[in-house]
Amino acid sequence: MCGIVGAVADRDIVPVLMEGLRRLEYRGYDSAGIAVLAADHKLERLRTVGKVKMLQEALREHPTSGKVGIAHTRWATHGVPSERNAHPHISRDSLAIVHNGIIENHEELRNELKALGYQFTSETDTEVIAHRIHFHIQTLGELFLAVRATVAELEGAYALAVLSEQDPERLILARMGCPVVIGLGEDGHYVASDVAALLPVTRRFMFLEEGDIAEIRRTSLRILDVEGNVAERAIKESELSADAAEKGQYAHYMLKEIHEQPRAVANTLQERVANGRLLEAAFGPKAEQIFPNIEHVRIVACGTSYHAGIVAQYFIEQICHLPCQIEIASEYRYRNSVVPKNSLFVTISQSGETADTLAALRLAKASGYLATLAICNSPESSLVRESDLVMLTRAGPEIGVASTKAFTTQITALCLLVIALAKRHGADAERERSLVTRLIELPGLIEKTLALDPVIHKLALRFVEKRHALFLGRGALYPIAMEGALKLKEISYIHAEAYAAGELKHGPLALVDDDMPVIAVAPNNDLLEKLKSNLMEVRARGGELYVFADPEAGIEPSEGVHVITMPRHVSYFQAPVIYTLPLQLLAYHVAILRGTDVDQPRNLAKSVTVE
Repeated sequence: MCGIVGAVADRDIVPVLMEGLRRLEYRGYDSAGIAVLAADHKLERLRTVGKVKMLQEALREHPTSGKVGIAHTRWATHGVPSERNAHPHISRDSLAIVHNGIIENHEELRNELKALGYQFTSETDTEVIAHRIHFHIQTLGELFLAVRATVAELEGAYALAVLSEQDPERLILARMGCPVVIGLGEDGHYVASDVAALLPVTRRFMFLEEGDIAEIRRTSLRILDVEGNVAERAIKESELSADAAEKGQYAHYMLKEIHEQPRAVANTLQERVANGRLLEAAFGPKAEQIFPNIEHVRIVACGTSYHAGIVAQYFIEQICHLPCQIEIASEYRYRNSVVPKNSLFVTISQSGETADTLAALRLAKASGYLATLAICNSPESSLVRESDLVMLTRAGPEIGVASTKAFTTQITALCLLVIALAKRHGADAERERSLVTRLIELPGLIEKTLALDPVIHKLALRFVEKRHALFLGRGALYPIAMEGALKLKEISYIHAEAYAAGELKHGPLALVDDDMPVIAVAPNNDLLEKLKSNLMEVRARGGELYVFADPEAGIEPSEGVHVITMPRHVSYFQAPVIYTLPLQLLAYHVAILRGTDVDQPRNLAKSVTVE
């Protein structure tokens, strides 16, 4: 699974397909391939392992062209990275398919197809779909009907694009749990798994909905919904520029990246959850063998990624009932740690080249861990290449040095790990569905929270002349307080510290006075009443409180107490992501008012590649 591009147009579509693949590189891939119907309607396919540029070089040696074609970048879930496992996959030399997602009943279907005489050349679940469509064509006589019959048999998630020599004027598409977008062009129609892939050829898009099956021709298209009825899907005009790395309407990259978080989190979830279930193979081909044996988790990271790891520690112990340790990479690599039996070693890094984290991984690989897992935003990084399992965060390019969307997508990816471990340690289907649903709700809740921007901008005026600040949180929100303090100090240069609120009386209260703003995050959870008591301690010492509170938390504004009301119904599982957002915005607006460089703060680098 990973990236799909396709086209039916009145021109050679190979350059369009290749540019689309290049634009999907950020999603991660280990191989790439292309299939086109040439001028004689004969199917031609080319696949390579590695970067898209390797496929481009192969095309120079073996040029092809055509007006109908599909292309794909693959991230291995079934079968190791290799040319034979790369997409597109072919059945009987006449039908080609590309696929994003995970088919959970592929082994059952594979055995049936082998009994019918189909030969398999790969280890993938995708080849099963190709042969199954070919099989149904023999009885139904038509490609669209064959695709429809096939998807009715599939369990899991999929986005499909199919072409056939016997039907050379169209592509057939299908979607369940994975995005499919149709681009409407003047010279034809296009398809992709992400709008960004098609921006050079069109800005007009139509999005398939769950269960849709569509056919696209050069001058027409038809969509049937999950019930088999003809469906109309709205046409939307994209406001994105062809260069997604530009700031666009935003004054700074950091602000743009803060507001990209709904999409970044949605991208991180796509193809990994479907029908209320986690698709465990999204962690890699070895996941199903490794996860049942995990008895302990150790997480290692630096900076912002370390804060994401602390959130995961709370969830793994509370939800999965597994022991979990979190350590700073630069400390872990210089001590003699004891490795508990059947331990999973998890590294977290935006760049995948963080020197201390990478060194910790290499130490762990020689220390007897059961397996290693990388949570990372950079698919070609050393951390990803050297880990047994991988969960890419799909935040997209993050230009601002102070991490925003990389952090919230790291938490999202770690929540997927929590669900995977919970499934293997007693969580039933209903519990899994509940946790998955909470994650699916995140993009909408993020959008609601970002609507607080004007309120937070006004609040930031109170911080401009301050030199110090305290951040407070409890439970899984304590690391969010740590992240809020880090953001403020990184870009505004105000000294900020974070504490678990229960620690106030053990020293930090000595710092509190009327010139020390105290920022607290207060979701409506089991620790709320404890937190309220801690806040009363601050007010008793004359401290000025700024509380980001759940509407039902019962914290009212008063003299010295400023309450910013957060969205309703934020669950324990969602709160770390949602309560991060106002702290990001607060740091941004304070820094702007103080006149600092928010995108490139002094003394800091985006990727720390030295010790």
